[in-house]
Amino acid sequence: MGGEDYFCQSYLASSGALKNSHSHEAIHGPVDVKRSFQAAAMHSVSTRFQSVFGFLTTVALVLGAIIAASDFLHPAEPTTSIKVSNVQVVKGRPHYYASRREEYAQVKFDLDADLTSLFHFNTKQVFVYVLASYPSASNQSQTTEAVIWDKIIPAPVSPYSLESLKSRFFPDAKALKSKRNISKSKAKANTQENVVPGKLKLRNQKPKYQITDISGSIAEKEGVTLIVGWNVQPWIGSLRWSSNTNMEKNVGGLFGKLFLQNAGSKGALSGRSKPFNFPALKKPATS
Repeated sequence: MGGEDYFCQSYLASSGALKNSHSHEAIHGPVDVKRSFQAAAMHSVSTRFQSVFGFLTTVALVLGAIIAASDFLHPAEPTTSIKVSNVQVVKGRPHYYASRREEYAQVKFDLDADLTSLFHFNTKQVFVYVLASYPSASNQSQTTEAVIWDKIIPAPVSPYSLESLKSRFFPDAKALKSKRNISKSKAKANTQENVVPGKLKLRNQKPKYQITDISGSIAEKEGVTLIVGWNVQPWIGSLRWSSNTNMEKNVGGLFGKLFLQNAGSKGALSGRSKPFNFPALKKPATS
C-alpha cells in the first residue's frame, strides 16, 4: 500500500505541474518561443546588413561634412590685377546667330592673377572670369554686368585619385601608347613654359564675348570697370564665389555670405581696373 500511495501522489503532482504550465502558457504565451524568435530576428542576415549599412552611411555623412567644412578653414589670399589695353565700339552682328546689327564693344586687357591659394585637396576646379560693369541706362543706381572672358582651371591630379590608382595598377596597353605620344608632345611645351595651376599672365588678351546693351547703343557710356571674379568648385560642399560678385546681394542675408570665398585682405581689394569710358562708334573705313 505504501508504494501505491507514493506512485499516486507523484502522478498527481506531475499532472498538477503540467496543468499549471499549460495555464501559464495560455495566459502569458510561450515565453521560450518568443525569446528564441527574438534572438533569431536579431541575428538574421537582413538585420545585420541594415545595421552595417546604417553605420557606414553615418560615417560617410560625418566625413563629408568635415571635408566640406574644411573649405571655410582653408586660408586663401588670391591676388589679381587687370588693366585695359584697348577698347573699341563697332556696329554689326556681335554673334553669328544675331538677327540684327547693333553696337557692341570689344575690350582687350592685361591680366595678372595668382589663384594658387584657392587650390587644396577638396578643390575640383576654379572658374575664372572677367566681366565689364557699368551703370544701367534706365537706373544709374543699378549696374549692368557682362562677362567678356572666362577660363576653367582644373586642379592638379592627385596621385591618390581613382584615375591615378587605376592607371598605375591596371594599365591599358592602348592608353599607354597614347599617353606616351601625348607626353612626348607635351614635354617640349613644358620645358618652354612651366605652367602652374592658378597663375595667369595675359597680355593684350582678346575677349571671348562681345559687350552689348539691351538698348542697342553702347557707345560713349561712362564709368566702365573690368572686374575679375572666380568660382571655386569643390568635390564635396557648396560653390564659393569671390567677393567682387553680386552673389551676396542675389542670395541675401547670412546665406549670401556663406557662398563668398574668404579672399583675405589682399584679395578683397584687388581685381578691379580703373574706370574708363567706351569710345564713340568706330566709323567704317571708306575707300
